[in-house]
Parts: sequence; structure tokens; C-alpha cells
Amino acid sequence: MEPFNAGWLSIIPPIVAIALALMTKEVLSSLVIGIMTGTLIYTIGTDGNVLMGTIESTFTTMGNKVDFNILIFCSLLGALVYVVAMSGGSKAYGNWAENKIAGRKSALGATSGLGLLIFIDDYFNCLTVGTVMRPICDRFKVSRAKLAYIIDATAAPVCIIAPVSSWAAAVGASLQGSHLFESDMAAFVATIPWNFYALLSLLMVAFLVITGYDFGPMREAEERALRGEESPYEAQQNHGAEPPKANPRGTVWDMVIPILGLIVFAVLSLLYSGGYWGADPAYHTFGGAMGNSSASSALVWASFGAVGVAFLLYVPRGLVPFTDFMSGLVEGMKLMLPANIILVLAWTLSGVCRDLLQTPLFVQSIVTSGGAEWSVLLPCIIFLLAAFLSFSTGTAWGTFGILIPIVVPVVEAIDPGLTLVALSATLAGSVFGDHCSPISDTTILASAGSGCNHIEHVSTQAPYALLVAGCAALGYLVAGLSNANLLLSFGTALVAMLGSVTVLHFIRRRDSKAQ
Repeated sequence: MEPFNAGWLSIIPPIVAIALALMTKEVLSSLVIGIMTGTLIYTIGTDGNVLMGTIESTFTTMGNKVDFNILIFCSLLGALVYVVAMSGGSKAYGNWAENKIAGRKSALGATSGLGLLIFIDDYFNCLTVGTVMRPICDRFKVSRAKLAYIIDATAAPVCIIAPVSSWAAAVGASLQGSHLFESDMAAFVATIPWNFYALLSLLMVAFLVITGYDFGPMREAEERALRGEESPYEAQQNHGAEPPKANPRGTVWDMVIPILGLIVFAVLSLLYSGGYWGADPAYHTFGGAMGNSSASSALVWASFGAVGVAFLLYVPRGLVPFTDFMSGLVEGMKLMLPANIILVLAWTLSGVCRDLLQTPLFVQSIVTSGGAEWSVLLPCIIFLLAAFLSFSTGTAWGTFGILIPIVVPVVEAIDPGLTLVALSATLAGSVFGDHCSPISDTTILASAGSGCNHIEHVSTQAPYALLVAGCAALGYLVAGLSNANLLLSFGTALVAMLGSVTVLHFIRRRDSKAQ
């Protein structure tokens, strides 16, 4: 299908989908209506048949945008989680962790630390951290919403500042047009100190874990969890299959070994897909192979290998009989079906905006409409535009892939001294949408990995993400005004964030006492 430049109409579909999801608290129908809105705009704009053209465009785009590797990975990981629970490994690990972890703060700290350690890929991060830490957080009455937020905030924000990750490869590919650095990797590393949104998100998590200063809907979710009350979102949703019966003979190693196998297989698979053992010597280094790797394919291989490890660990010992093991795989895949459906619809909506309605061209026109008088505002404006585009389309990779070729020549022409800051602002704004957009795949996977209702996850983390984004924008404004003074810019953003969280926490606490 030929693209159609819809101008400002190209942002209507994600606005419709997000607004409906937040109002109705039902994401599937909201995404479908958003998609149909976009394909209707496309059909009318291209003089097609309003009825059949809309339907045809919808399902053609859906077929083109589905990444079956990610769907298979999610399904296999759901299957792995289920059979691990059947073996009794999850229960044994929970019992062990209850003795080792002193309380809620320790559980949240362990979750954050694990999120920081798994920096290779955000998909892998979301589902693995959720799988390991969900039973522990449940024991210490940590809300699923808080768990989902920590998982999400230590996924994309970690990957975008990790030189050895699938994200570093994507950013490097987008930076190939820039001749400011000796290599793409050098350019990526140089942007890390200026990636205010990612850095502030990680510091925000650390601050919340240490102080417990929650506010807004997240505080309400935490208070409900402490009282042992069910979330209203959980009360409305279908809880799906019953949890499996755990074998009392299961040990901690019955959970740890398959998860370690998943991690080891993921690293080896990424190296293999990147050509580490191939014929081209350019990829015979760890960094070179990781930069050339295919994350989605590698994660499928890794999850399949982890399921194989679980089979060899459980079936011969009689922990899980063969027929029960195979049935458990199917039941685990069923549990991932809602997340897989949301992923398919989110990819379709992103494709409608990017490929059919040309949302990137609309954003490009905004970026290039300014002049030299805007130079001190450029980093802040670029951050806000990247955040808007990534939030609307739910993709960070697509956003910085679109904007970097536009931003670099524009900034070099207006104020070359701000080029590095502008590049970093583009990456930071892109991560914002990937972190918190309701149609972002990592947001969806964080909900699935934590077992949190998707709309609850979106609504509870939104105030946190918006606060961090506002403080990051302030930092980029100071960067433009101070001629790229890193200490002053980041310091201003950090103080603003910590101060805002503290004020919001104690205002809410005082209001609660007054009532």
C-alpha cells in the first residue's frame, strides 16, 4: 500500500486509542478502534472504498507488522514459568527468599538490582525480572503495579545506556550519518551522560525504593496491597487459568537452573546471530557480534533451550510427569495470549501511523520549521517532539531512527555546539514513549511479566514517567541556555525531580491525615 501524508490527522489514531483505554479501562477494543480510525483516515485520503478499504488496510498492515519471533518468545517464556511452578521450584525459591530478604524495601531493591543486571535486551528484561521477583514481591505485599513500574523503568532506560545491548546496535545504525565521532559506538557512549530521561528514571527508582515516597495512583495501589485488598482492575479482569499444583519435592535449584539457562542461552544466541563464530572477522568480538545480532531470533532460541533444560531437569526425576509437562507448556502459553494479542494490535497501530499516515513527516515538518532564534531551545524542543512521537507510536527504535537523520543536520546548521546534546535528547525522548506508552511493547510485557492489569500499570506509572520527563525537559532547557554545561543541566534536573517527589509525597500524606 502506498503511504498517504495525513498531516496532523496522523496523530488522531493513537490519541483515540490511548484516550479510550484510559476511559474504559479496556485496552483491546480501544486499540482496535484506534487502528480502524487510522485506516479509515487512510482510505478516505486515498479515495478508497470506505468499508472494504478500511478493513483491507487494517488486516494487511497487521499481517505486515507482526513479529512472530517475539510472540513465540513470549509464549515459550509463559510455558517455562508455568512448568517451573509445577515443579515446585517457584514455591521453594519463594520460601528461601522470604528468609533472605528482610522486607518490602529489600524485595524492591532486589527487583531493581536484577533489572539493572539484565541490560542486554528490554524484552528479556521485562519477562525475566517479572518471572523471578513476582512471587517474592507478593509475599511482602508489594503491589503488582509497583513491581510493573520497576520492571518497566529498568528495561528500556537501562538498555539505552548500556553499550553492550541490542539497543546500542540500533542507535549505532541510526548514527551512521553523523561524522562527529570516530565510530558509531563512540557516538553512542558520548550520549550516555546527556541521556537525562534514562538516568533520571533509574535514579527515581532508587529514590523511591530507599525512601518509600510514593504518590498519586501508585500510592493508592501500595496502600491497598499492604491492607491485602484486591485492585479494582484485578477484580474486573478474567484471572485466567488456575495456578498449577506445586510438587513439594521441588527445590530452589529447580527454578534457578532454568532461569540461568535462559540467560546463558540468550547471550550465546545473541553472539551466534551476530556472527561471532561466522566467517566475517569484523564480528569476532563480543561488542561487534552483539551489535550485529538479531534479538528477536536469539530470544526464541534461548527460551526454547531453557524449556529443554526444564524438561531434562524435571521429567527424569519425576517432579513433573511427561504428559503433565506437555500439558503445562500449553497452559503456560495460554496465559500469555492476552499479552500477545495486545502486542499484535499495538504493532498494527504503530504501522498505521508510521507506514500509512506518515506521522514521521508531520513531526519532521515541526522540527524543521524553527530557525536560529530557537537555538537555545532546540534540545528541549527535540526531547519533547521525540517523546510525543514515541508515545504516540509506542516505539523508541522507530522514533530515533526517524529523527536522528533530521536532527543532526538541523542542529549542525543552527548551533553545532549543541549537536551532542540534541542527539541525546532525541534518544531520551524516544525512551520516554517506549517506557510508558500504553501501546509500547515493553510496557505491555512489563504488565505481563508482573501479572499486573495493563491499564493499571499505565495509569499508576504515568505520573512518575511524566514527572521524570518534565525534569529532563528542564535539564535540556538549562543545557541550551548554559551552552551545554553538563553538571549544571543534569544537577538542575535531578534536584527538581527529587524535590518534586518529596513535595508530592508529603502533600498527599498531609491531605490523608486531614481527612
